[in-house]
Amino acid sequence: MNTATLPIGAAQSATRDIQTISLIGLAHGTSHFFHMLLPPLFPVFMREFGLSYSELGLLVTIFFVISGLGQALSGFLVDRTGARPILFLALSCFVLASAAAGMAQGFAGLALAAVLAGLGNSPFHPVDFTILNKRVSQARLGHAFSVHGISGNIGWALAPVLLLWIYEGTGGQWRLGYAATAAWALLVMLLLAIKRDAIDDSQGEWSHQKAGAATTPAEHPMAFLRLPSVWLCFSFFFFTTAALTAIQSFASPALNAMYGLDLTLTKWVVTGYMVAGAIGMVLGGFLVARSQQLERNIAWAMTGAATLLALTGSGWLPGGLALMAATCAGFGTGLAGPSRDMLIKKAAPPGATGRVYGTVYSGLDTGFAVAAPIFGALMDRHWNNAVFVGAALALLAGIGAASLVRKT
Repeated sequence: MNTATLPIGAAQSATRDIQTISLIGLAHGTSHFFHMLLPPLFPVFMREFGLSYSELGLLVTIFFVISGLGQALSGFLVDRTGARPILFLALSCFVLASAAAGMAQGFAGLALAAVLAGLGNSPFHPVDFTILNKRVSQARLGHAFSVHGISGNIGWALAPVLLLWIYEGTGGQWRLGYAATAAWALLVMLLLAIKRDAIDDSQGEWSHQKAGAATTPAEHPMAFLRLPSVWLCFSFFFFTTAALTAIQSFASPALNAMYGLDLTLTKWVVTGYMVAGAIGMVLGGFLVARSQQLERNIAWAMTGAATLLALTGSGWLPGGLALMAATCAGFGTGLAGPSRDMLIKKAAPPGATGRVYGTVYSGLDTGFAVAAPIFGALMDRHWNNAVFVGAALALLAGIGAASLVRKT
């Protein structure tokens, strides 16, 4: 008898949901942690290996190109083999990436680390959302998506802290930092192996299938690519990630140039943006639970964020208020996050969850890869306000893509 089909009590269901959500949150936070495997130590690499800014930028491009291509392809693998085995392979790549970075003697070694980290990062969204959609009850799915988003922000924040803390605490022994990142990936693998039943997508309680899914005839594995909703969701991720890239990479120097604020102050804008985004994601989970008007949720939240960014770019605000406005814009994008992930879930045809999430989330990697050099070129031309105005326009374009999903 398949025990997955037996009814379970509400308390047991909640416990199982929380366990799955927590473990997938840890895994997702780890993937974002490894986004930042190399960038915190870029100044060290410039000094140690004589690298240029262009070479360092190429390392970032390598990571996101590998991750983006791999993400689109890994969705097919997840649908075929299941999510859990792919998750362990991804974490293994992070261990190898840490080893490559720790032993690097120049650009080639760092490029190998970027390739391995990109490969490790590529399956996470198809893996995570396949497990969450299959194992978490509908009542807690919105909260699962908010925890998923928050954990990513935490991972982004922790990697620079750990690497720089070890570098400074050991008198410049930066290679020890990569021993620590490898140990972290191994510990996460060990915990997930111990709790492997909680992330077993082949034994899910909840399929969340659309009505009539059981009678839907089998289609070609590539048939989902004909759905306009898939490409609209891809576009949504592309535009919203372009906005995030602008803030993460250039908000601090742009505020310094526009308003004369000290860099020791403006460097906190990214941290503040992420913290505000995390708070928004928590509330966004409750919003999804109460309202299924997903496109409306996204539109209101991101319009507010775009307005704050446009005001920052206008130059009309006092410096301190401009810094606060840019920071608070993160709340709007975070608030939209769970509704966004639920929107993608609804766009996925039965049996194609991994493929759809892999394709859609590759828009994230594409946004990072394309937007960074564009906004960098604008900064080189001293068009500092274009960082905020461009981010606002990108968010509005994302709203447009989301609003069209319902009509397809």
